[in-house]
Amino acid sequence: MRLKIGFILRSLLIVGTFIGLIVFWSSRTPKSSDEKPFAEVEERLANNPLPNVNDNALEKFNPVVPWPHVEGVEVDLESIRQKNDGKKGPPHPPQAGADNQQEIMQKQYVNFKPQKHIYPDPVLRSGVLGNFELKEPEPQGVSGGPGEGAKPFVLGPEYKDAIQASVREFGFNMVVSEMISLDRTISDLRHEECKFWHYDENLLTSSIVIVFHNEGWSTLMRTVHSVIKRTPRRYLAEIVLIDDFSNKVHLKEKLEEYIKQWNGLVKLFRNERREGLIQARSIGAKKAVLGQVLIYLDAHCEVGPNWYAPLVAPITKDRTICTVPLIDSISGHTYDIQPQWGGDEDGYARGAWDWSMLWKRVPLSKREKEKRVTRTEPYRSPAMAGGLFAIERDFFFELGLYDPGLQIWGGENFEISFKIWQCGGQLLFVPCSRVGHIYRLKGWQGNPPPAHVGSSPTLKNYVRVVEVWWDEYKDYFYASRPEAKALAYGDISELKRFREEHNCKSFNWFMEEIAYDIPAHYPLPAKNVEWGEIRGFESNYCIDSMGHTNGGFVEMGPCHRMGGNQLFRINEANQLMQYDQCLKSGPDESKVMISHCNLKEFTEWQYFKDLHRFTHTPTRKCLDRSEVLHQVFVSDCDTNKSTQKWEMNNILSM
Repeated sequence: MRLKIGFILRSLLIVGTFIGLIVFWSSRTPKSSDEKPFAEVEERLANNPLPNVNDNALEKFNPVVPWPHVEGVEVDLESIRQKNDGKKGPPHPPQAGADNQQEIMQKQYVNFKPQKHIYPDPVLRSGVLGNFELKEPEPQGVSGGPGEGAKPFVLGPEYKDAIQASVREFGFNMVVSEMISLDRTISDLRHEECKFWHYDENLLTSSIVIVFHNEGWSTLMRTVHSVIKRTPRRYLAEIVLIDDFSNKVHLKEKLEEYIKQWNGLVKLFRNERREGLIQARSIGAKKAVLGQVLIYLDAHCEVGPNWYAPLVAPITKDRTICTVPLIDSISGHTYDIQPQWGGDEDGYARGAWDWSMLWKRVPLSKREKEKRVTRTEPYRSPAMAGGLFAIERDFFFELGLYDPGLQIWGGENFEISFKIWQCGGQLLFVPCSRVGHIYRLKGWQGNPPPAHVGSSPTLKNYVRVVEVWWDEYKDYFYASRPEAKALAYGDISELKRFREEHNCKSFNWFMEEIAYDIPAHYPLPAKNVEWGEIRGFESNYCIDSMGHTNGGFVEMGPCHRMGGNQLFRINEANQLMQYDQCLKSGPDESKVMISHCNLKEFTEWQYFKDLHRFTHTPTRKCLDRSEVLHQVFVSDCDTNKSTQKWEMNNILSM
């Protein structure tokens, strides 16, 4: 009996304790109506900190400062820690063995914003007209008018003087241009397959940025008109014109009044000094605030049928993609439009360069063709020409825009191309987006750089690019441009820091994975034996290519010590070269020509410095000249002939 009573009492005690715990816990549980269920507790803890606990003991219970998630912004974690330490009192000495960890974890850099826009792949439906294609023919600017359909328009000889004057001033035949409608129709040069692509309509919007300096009226306005005419209005956020300090009258009040017809769609901003094309484009990126994508066009273009959707769709799908339309050539004489040469059977080419940093185009490689499912889908290119491209606005800013040290024009196309590829993006050429571009004609007087820029801006740009991005490959540039070796190119520390912080890949990776086909077309140059001007011994005349390439004859001209067409090099392969061109004997094995060459071609020269002689080994003759006839040729060697004596003098760019 006593055992049973004891058992019952113990059972009641256990049950009572359990019920008591439930009641206590329920009293502490917040009601659903409470906005801040723990506000009272937090306030009590704030006013009455735990007793008898010093700061050192508290520290080990403090949570580690979390890695902040800041999109596209440099995050200095150490400054955050110091800020928090300042609230707690003097900083604590680092623990032994923590130095390395602190050095490794001191900063976190978030490279690029994540992709948030969901966009399906375009769909090719054979025989079904694409959803962005015109259902009816585009109306002509002037029915049957000059240049309609991009047909050539030719004027008679009575206009010759006026045409030549316009070419000198603007680089184009502006007499013909002014007679052609700003809204003219143009030919459709796309592959037939392009007409059957269907694009989801949830495309990003765009700001079109056009930089100009003393541009002709009709070529500039035809660019604007073509964009407005052939771009779906729902995607065209704005057209931003950047006037890079023009002084032509027609680009002043006339332009300001003319663009008012578009009720703010076309905006005009004027630079207060000449910045040059490169930095003016960066200014344009800052002024263009409405579009999600920036599309850069030169000031003398005409966009083609359904150019927009194919160009922007890849960017809408992946914000780290930069796209380039296929660029067709508009004749600066007659304004007809033709595809560029230098591509494959479809006219497709990849952007390339020779090792002196001259822009080149090479046919689409077999390796790239095998990546495609269709003939007209975008394909990878190592580089862009630079004048026409599209890029997501925020991504361009995350890349740092253009190097602020690049001046006027030249090299910026390579800089942005290398930066995109090596830092995690892609550069794609888009066959179904085509834009016509007018190339300047011979005889244009040009727009000289302003006085504040200094000499050799383009060459300095090239040096900055190779010093930042080319790693050990920069030696090949200096082999091709030895005059640039001593060139002062400014501070590039911030650019190198950007590359390091963004974990950008090496140039060797780029050459092996992306630009693998360029050395096959433009072989890595051999080391130089000598380089400089080739001056007639004890004379003031030098060999000059006169700008000729691929078959022109070199000549003798007054030495100007400026390099350029008078800068040559002879390398260990026995090639006498200028850029990617070699000197060789002509068809009659006498006069000397200049022609494109690879590493195994025209290895036929030797330079005997002590004898002041160049010998042509295949003919066993010597390099000779006539300063009266300005000719350069090879003839039988004669130690008594002063015209066979030469000296090669280094020229350093300033």
